[in-house]
Amino acid sequence: MEYCKRCCYPANTRPTIIFDEEGVCSGCRVAERKVAIDWEERKKRLKEILAEYSAKARANGSPYDCIIPVSGGKDSHYQVHIIQKVLGYNPLLVTYNHGFNTKRGVRNLTNMVKQFDCNLIRITTGMDAARAMSRYMLKKVGDLTWHYHAGITTFPIQIAARYKIPLIVWGEHGYADMLGMYGYEDMVEFSRKLRQEHFMRGFEPDDILNDPLNTEIKPHHLEPFRYPSEEEIESVGVRGIYLSNFVGWNAYEHTKFVIENYEFETARKRERTHHLYDKLDDIHANGAHDYLKYLKFGYGRATDDASNDIRHGRMTREEGIQMVAKYDPVRPSDLDIWLRFVAMTEEEFMASIDHLRDSQIWEKDSAGKWRVKDAIAHHLNDPGVNEVRLPLVKDREVLMSRNQPAYSRDDHIPEDTEYIWL
Repeated sequence: MEYCKRCCYPANTRPTIIFDEEGVCSGCRVAERKVAIDWEERKKRLKEILAEYSAKARANGSPYDCIIPVSGGKDSHYQVHIIQKVLGYNPLLVTYNHGFNTKRGVRNLTNMVKQFDCNLIRITTGMDAARAMSRYMLKKVGDLTWHYHAGITTFPIQIAARYKIPLIVWGEHGYADMLGMYGYEDMVEFSRKLRQEHFMRGFEPDDILNDPLNTEIKPHHLEPFRYPSEEEIESVGVRGIYLSNFVGWNAYEHTKFVIENYEFETARKRERTHHLYDKLDDIHANGAHDYLKYLKFGYGRATDDASNDIRHGRMTREEGIQMVAKYDPVRPSDLDIWLRFVAMTEEEFMASIDHLRDSQIWEKDSAGKWRVKDAIAHHLNDPGVNEVRLPLVKDREVLMSRNQPAYSRDDHIPEDTEYIWL
């Protein structure tokens, strides 16, 4: 397997990544071009868009200027801060409740509404629906959190059409920032095609209902995932923009800001990454979901987070590889919660994804057990690494200090794995 000479991503990264002649991945190249962007000019463009679409919303009789899809995490807090406090607009917050909520996630969502005094619309998937969809999509595409992605990328569009609020302000375009699928010069916007191909894994509600193998999922279970018709979209003029195209995006700095200014709360310790501030709202996305990514492709969330740290000069590549080796292979304890919830054995879980394992990374040994053929730890000293190395930020030594609320340490207490349905 080929690995980026600068960060920790492998060539089989999903949904796509490419390497240049120096062995540097497209995500690293897009990240390095951020410093040349005139962010003040981008901010002016954002103001113009908000002014235009706020006027359209008012003409439609709406008291809201835009919609912000939220989970209650650090990105949500920062998005609302920019739109409301910095730019002076009144957003309607919209969220999808997948059901597997942590106490901290519920606390942060409640805190966000309290801090910004915004109205929030939230739809909750029923327990039987979540169980059926999670089990079905694991076997179908190897994704037990399909309904998470489907809900948050569809329900806000339904609300925009229903309440005639044409502008939706998303946060970071992850595929651009992490993988370099798009450059910042593209000013890519939210699209039905992006949602359908990547977040929906190619499935729409009717595909599931018409599948003879589906015996549990009912039409009403899938209602939050039905995209409005073209006529509805066009009549309102719904448009989705990404705030990361207009504001220099740095999740670590944003996390520090919302902790200090809006009482955002991070995790205590993570099992599968060294970051304490991502994916705090649900019990599975940072554990079982990302463990599945490792079982299929040989990398997980620690690879994502270490690569981000390297690109921002907070870690060397060698330190990042240490994080990947420590966290990516870990079996998360929250997998037990999911297995109990869907009444599945771990053997069934593992067997259901056998056909999805990447043969470039995984092979069976003589005893029939899966083993990793290659890993980034084998590429620590690949030729060309030093030639593309980035400088480190001056204050990076404080990252692992005892007062640091953003990075995991061995003396942190384990994360609470109790979850709350509503």
